[in-house]
Amino acid sequence: MSEPDPRASGPDAVHPQPPAEPDAAHDGASVVASVAASADAPEEWPPAVTVPPAPLRPRISGTQLSIIVVALMAGAALFLSGYSLGRQVETTPGTPGGERAAFVPFWDAYRAVTEQYAGGSVDRKVVIEGAIRGMIDALGDPFSSYLSSEDYKKTLQSIAGQFEGIGAEISGRKADGSGAGCTPLGPDCQMVVVKPIDGAPADKAGVKAGDVITEIDHVSVNGLELNDAVAKVRGAKGTPVVLTIVRKVDGPITVSIVRDVIATKEVISRSLAGGQVGYIHVTGFSDNAANDFTHVLADDIKAGQRKIIVDLRGNPGGFVTAARKMASQFIGSGPIYWQEDSKGNQVATMAEKDGVATDAGISVVVLIDKGSASASEIVAGALQDAKRATLVGQTSYGKGTIQEWQPLPNDTGGFRLTIAKWLTPGKHWIHHVGLTPDVAVEVPQSTPPDQDPVLDKALEVLGAASASMLQVAA
Repeated sequence: MSEPDPRASGPDAVHPQPPAEPDAAHDGASVVASVAASADAPEEWPPAVTVPPAPLRPRISGTQLSIIVVALMAGAALFLSGYSLGRQVETTPGTPGGERAAFVPFWDAYRAVTEQYAGGSVDRKVVIEGAIRGMIDALGDPFSSYLSSEDYKKTLQSIAGQFEGIGAEISGRKADGSGAGCTPLGPDCQMVVVKPIDGAPADKAGVKAGDVITEIDHVSVNGLELNDAVAKVRGAKGTPVVLTIVRKVDGPITVSIVRDVIATKEVISRSLAGGQVGYIHVTGFSDNAANDFTHVLADDIKAGQRKIIVDLRGNPGGFVTAARKMASQFIGSGPIYWQEDSKGNQVATMAEKDGVATDAGISVVVLIDKGSASASEIVAGALQDAKRATLVGQTSYGKGTIQEWQPLPNDTGGFRLTIAKWLTPGKHWIHHVGLTPDVAVEVPQSTPPDQDPVLDKALEVLGAASASMLQVAA
């Protein structure tokens, strides 16, 4: 179909008029008839009709025709590709252009589940959370994980040094007494109260160390993972939970406890060896713990104690900011640790100023074991590399990575993701290796609970009295 000639102003017509040259204003395709009429000429009938020659049309060569056809085909292809692109963007919303092909299977699966599944109603929020969980789990990293909205809040509270619950330390213990640390719960693995926190709801309700919890809100704990059972015991402040407890002397009893906000005591201090040694046991690395540690250490130094034991045994870690602050109390300058990102870039985290125990005349021993991990290893590794402390005990856990906590919108929880490695000041990566103590001490399983060979060795290293002769100051 050709375009209309812009020169034409109306339909073709035959007008009686004197002969004339073809009007350039008329389409050459029209036949314009001129009827000759003159007063001097005899009348003729039919009148003579003069057909003017058609204007010349440009000829299109075969090459030009080919170009036109190709251009038309290219235009059609461009139109179709634009349509396909539009459809692809619509079916893969929010997907970066360079990754659309990779995400097509995901969106196909999501649409099939949400639009075609006939097994019941589909909760889109649950489906989306499951997809996120699967994506994080696919990394195969035990330190990266997705958490539901409730679990995310609880975990951050715990790391921050507080949580909502009954206030009791709970663990899994084998029923035959052969050792601790078991899961899932069942006839061979018991849910045991290690100790209630002083003044917490569990303590006020009469819960005692050694109590075996068999039911939570009248439902058996058998088959539950220990962490899942603990999550059921925890809950919002002001809500009740009923525990069924078995004691060695008494039969099963039920205890109703109203939950509250529990502030965990992460720093426990005392004086040993007649006041010669300041002993500080750190169980976590929240910001509160770092502040408490600094205050306690400063009090020990003011009291004239020049020998310090920092006990990090069984401490799983916490915030790296807290680790930096604690280590900086002994190290006046230089790196506390190095952080290496996914591209291999290394950045030093330097010591904070004004540490309260940077004087080299203050002797320091740090206690570690296989339960000392992450932030505990940052502190111990920094003091060891800086030759600021002697490590006593067992090889540490070996966690040399840093996780970042990322909340998600629309109440879909959040996740923690490994975003960097950390290295000691000497750039040693201890992941899956751990820190080797300067003085190794093995603790036989048969060791009585009132004896502590590691603490005895620490006091020996410091030239102080053994633990059996220690004096405890409140």
